[in-house]
Amino acid sequence: MRRNGVAGIGERMAKQLDYHTIREIFTRFQASEPEPKGELNHVNAYTLVVAVALSAQATDAGVNKATEKLFQIADTPEKMLALGEEGVIEHIKTIGLYRNKAKNVIKMAKILVEDYGGEVPNSRAALESLPGVGRKTANVVLNMWWHYPAQAVDTHIFRVGNRTGICPGKDVVAVERAIEDNIPVDFQQHAHHWLILHGRYICVARKPKCKACLINDLCPFEEKTT
Repeated sequence: MRRNGVAGIGERMAKQLDYHTIREIFTRFQASEPEPKGELNHVNAYTLVVAVALSAQATDAGVNKATEKLFQIADTPEKMLALGEEGVIEHIKTIGLYRNKAKNVIKMAKILVEDYGGEVPNSRAALESLPGVGRKTANVVLNMWWHYPAQAVDTHIFRVGNRTGICPGKDVVAVERAIEDNIPVDFQQHAHHWLILHGRYICVARKPKCKACLINDLCPFEEKTT
């Protein structure tokens, strides 16, 4: 039973769906939205990694509002360093944990300038070595900027994966592996975007919108809404 608030209190982990069912699910997702996009605004790899790092415990809409003017004046690590920590705070103080996030943004900019020539590295290990960047953030950047089929598992994907059986797992790494192992490769590039959007707008935590669900007939979830 899931009791961590991610898959949903009291929900069971569904069994892994078979290949043909998963292919049909993603065929429907693709037909509905052929080119799903991330919802964080950015202009280059650097602003993307900053935006994703800032989005921890914050909404994409809130981050976009905070970074709109920030990225107009600081769209490179060098410009961010020149702005300074207090300057960053002035722009992002409307989002959660803004002081710690501003500190990490400046630390990250310094490392990128000193160790990477101002460029964002494109290996998961190098990205994860940056302040404020975890595996999920690294995977988002690899997927969205370099079009590598990395799977960024957030609370929405964790819930959808376990509720539907598309990619069940006891933790985010297990769910990430289930996506990589079970979703056909022709859907891998956009898989995490389809799953995030499905969890954010349809397969929501407390009262999933099963009537509006594209995959209702393929989903084994026992407590469907009517």
